[in-house]
Amino acid sequence: MKKLALLLLLATPLHATFSIVARDPATGQLGVAVQSHWFAVGQIVPWAEAGVGAVATQSFVDPSYGKLGLDLLRAGKSAPETLRALLGGDAGCEVRQVGIIDASGNVATFTGSKDIIAAGAIANAGTPESNKCGALSVGRDFAVQANLMANDKVWPAMAKAYAESKGDLAERMLAALDAAQAAGGDIRGKQSAALIVVNVKTSGRSWQDRVFDVRVDDHAEPLAELRRLVTLQRAYNHMNAGDLAVEHKDHEAALREYSAAEAIAGKTAGVPKSRIAEMTYWHAVALVNMNRMNEALPLFSRAFAMEPSWRELTPRLAKSGLLPEDAVARIVAAR
Repeated sequence: MKKLALLLLLATPLHATFSIVARDPATGQLGVAVQSHWFAVGQIVPWAEAGVGAVATQSFVDPSYGKLGLDLLRAGKSAPETLRALLGGDAGCEVRQVGIIDASGNVATFTGSKDIIAAGAIANAGTPESNKCGALSVGRDFAVQANLMANDKVWPAMAKAYAESKGDLAERMLAALDAAQAAGGDIRGKQSAALIVVNVKTSGRSWQDRVFDVRVDDHAEPLAELRRLVTLQRAYNHMNAGDLAVEHKDHEAALREYSAAEAIAGKTAGVPKSRIAEMTYWHAVALVNMNRMNEALPLFSRAFAMEPSWRELTPRLAKSGLLPEDAVARIVAAR
């Protein structure tokens, strides 16, 4: 048995990690967020599927816990049932750490008896269960788990921060990650982070079901960069909604969405001017299509100053029916 355990340790990557799996009771959205001193933690630890659940698989990580976990949840198993089944079939369960939440908000978290300390987990309103591999707890709405931490205050700080924070699911999970780092975090330092939020129900289009899906693969301050990317994705979620509104000729909605995107990006530190230029430009296009040219021209001028290539692009929009042909010359002349 000792030889088998050693082989398992050598064969699996160590993701010393702090993570959270959670469900927003107000919206039903599901999420998972993680930080680690390991390259590209987002490739292997976080898993989520709309209408199904979310999984964080870490420590001496077995990636199959992610796929198989979602498969079992999709088949109707609860999060506790899923985690028990995965542990029962794993000869290396003593070195795993896993958090799982299902679409109904049932949550289960596990810390293997041989995970590198400081290691532990908290399931909200949790009830401990006996398990031969380590410590298993089941609860509701969220669970936090951490291993190879600087101290044993990390995961309690995460749970407290998440429970007391305000905002949407992404914002609350970010608060939990920040609290973990503030409490000491990974004893080795910090390197990568990731966050995924999916909708309460699947649309059948997985590419539309992810509200947030951002990763920081290698960065000196991964949590600060993760927060910046989450904020930027908020802006681009509005841009996507604006593009859809344009497709449906709903210019009022397009104006509303593009304006929101521009406002968010403009307040986000580290956003290149070229990003803001695009949001400003499409805001202006929406105004033109609502016969509000005088309001649009200053925005075009601002966009052209930030990124001159938009001036060259403008005549092409008329050929695609996105701008009136007779408006192009006036727009291109905007200074």
